[in-house]
Amino acid sequence: MNRLAALSVPLLAALLLGACSSSAIQRKDGSSSVRSFSLRDLAKSDVDEVIEIHQQAALASLKTLTLKLYRRNPGEWRKSGYASADDATETLFKPLSHWHLSPQKDLDWQASLRDAWREDYMGDRVKALMDGLLVMHMAAFDHRTEFYLLSDVDAQKLYNAARNTEAVAWKLATARNARNEPLLLSNGTDGNGVINLSFEREFGKLIGNQDTLARIVEDKSNRAIRFGVVNLTSMVFLPV
Repeated sequence: MNRLAALSVPLLAALLLGACSSSAIQRKDGSSSVRSFSLRDLAKSDVDEVIEIHQQAALASLKTLTLKLYRRNPGEWRKSGYASADDATETLFKPLSHWHLSPQKDLDWQASLRDAWREDYMGDRVKALMDGLLVMHMAAFDHRTEFYLLSDVDAQKLYNAARNTEAVAWKLATARNARNEPLLLSNGTDGNGVINLSFEREFGKLIGNQDTLARIVEDKSNRAIRFGVVNLTSMVFLPV
């Protein structure tokens, strides 16, 4: 028995190391899929890993959209006193490293999103828009950044966040002031007549990511999603 116990420890270690030694995926941005093993990983199920991967993808899309919007609308980051579009973007997403302690998570995300479309709003519209989207998406994950066997993620919240994001994408493309000028520049056509749909594609990735995860969590929890839509006229968002 003692001999078996003595063998079990190195055997377990070997199995864990073997599981972590599979070939890494090299991503287009040059990063690698490899991450160091932690004992906390033993408390994660396969679904927990999937949730974290989808959350990271959602946050990456939000960060990409923020940077693109600041670059298209440089006057907005200047309103907030930032040195550049990159500086403004990094500042907005910095609290994610300590999200559970950040006052940013208590933001009224619905009010922030509506501020971005108010013609009389004098603040940084990109910050209002993307701050609202960031907090809403984090709320869909119950403001967690790590997930374990006993973590409970609500598929309905993920689904609702996707529908709200669809409404925001539509509003971004259509909102104009009294002079018929876009409140925020996004998709457009360059001097050569080439249409830029990069914002539309990134929003599509974000929405598809949330919808896929909502279905996965729905299957895991056996709790059916109630389908709904956002009233685009009043911009009354679905609860998250």
